[in-house]
Amino acid sequence: MRRGRTLILVLLIIIIGLVVGYVAIRQFLVASPPVTQQPTNVEVYIAAQNIPQGGKITEELLTTITVPQETAVSVMYTREELGALINNKVAKFPLDQGVVITESMVNDASTAVAISGPQWASLIPPGMTAMSLPISRLSVSGYAINDGAHVNLNACFLFVDVDPAFQTALPNLTATLTGTGFSPEALPVLTLGAGAAGSPQGRLELDPSLQQPFYLLPSEAQRPRMVCQMLLQDAVVLKLGSFPLSPDAAVAAAPVVDPNAPQAAPVTPDIITLIVSPQDSITLSYLIYTNAQITMTLRNPTDLARQATEASTLQFLLSQYNIPVPAKLPYAMQPAFDLTFDPLKAPSLPNDVVPVAP
Repeated sequence: MRRGRTLILVLLIIIIGLVVGYVAIRQFLVASPPVTQQPTNVEVYIAAQNIPQGGKITEELLTTITVPQETAVSVMYTREELGALINNKVAKFPLDQGVVITESMVNDASTAVAISGPQWASLIPPGMTAMSLPISRLSVSGYAINDGAHVNLNACFLFVDVDPAFQTALPNLTATLTGTGFSPEALPVLTLGAGAAGSPQGRLELDPSLQQPFYLLPSEAQRPRMVCQMLLQDAVVLKLGSFPLSPDAAVAAAPVVDPNAPQAAPVTPDIITLIVSPQDSITLSYLIYTNAQITMTLRNPTDLARQATEASTLQFLLSQYNIPVPAKLPYAMQPAFDLTFDPLKAPSLPNDVVPVAP
């Protein structure tokens, strides 16, 4: 009996101890703050001031900023990599103050010849070249096209028939061939005579009603045949307008403008420079010196699609857009007009009239 009571007392003490221990441990875990891992930061180098293209990278031109370890990438230069950054390194292109310097922005000084030249030359990808074209307000979409724009390029040509031997536009001019004598044992004696302005070469046709031959002559010079087609797609504009003549000169301070002084009219650009392949640059040179009409259309820079287009000719317009050729009717609209003196034109609107100051 006495031994049973002792066993019960021991069990109660053990149970009470376990409960007290559980409560104490729980209170300790709740009261103690969670241990958070402190983020690891790293120092990377940036340009402490503007560094020109080809400028030597020195420690005086650099400073560091602290960034989280997870945002730093391997192409950045950390404080431990300072020796690799300033060891005979030059800037590939102008580096603005505050720019994080990466491996693609610097090059060995031994290859400085490869990066010489104007700063915009570094914007041309390898294997490409820059080509300038004359422009007008119409050919650049009303100046909606600017630096860095992506454009398609269309060209229109005029074709005429030429004599393969003379390489002159048809029809040829005729001359008079006259026989002045004949010897039985020799060839006929012929004389060729051409006037100051020979008549154009025509053709002989038979009138179906009279059954008489007629020699027809053209009433005007040969009309050229026009065709338009898209030649280039997704070309990048390097510059709208002319580049500065002294790219290395310091930019002068802007002069103070008098608000009451008359403002000069802005100078509209008349030239554009595109980034194209070498073969396309040769094609554009040919178009410029053959007086082809070139127009550019603006496209979305994120649009990488290429469209297959058909050349536009008179026959294409009639068939593609279902345009009928007007029939010859026994009646017409009044008043009549002569296209020679009254070409088709838009009507004049009141807002088109610009008042002239007295």
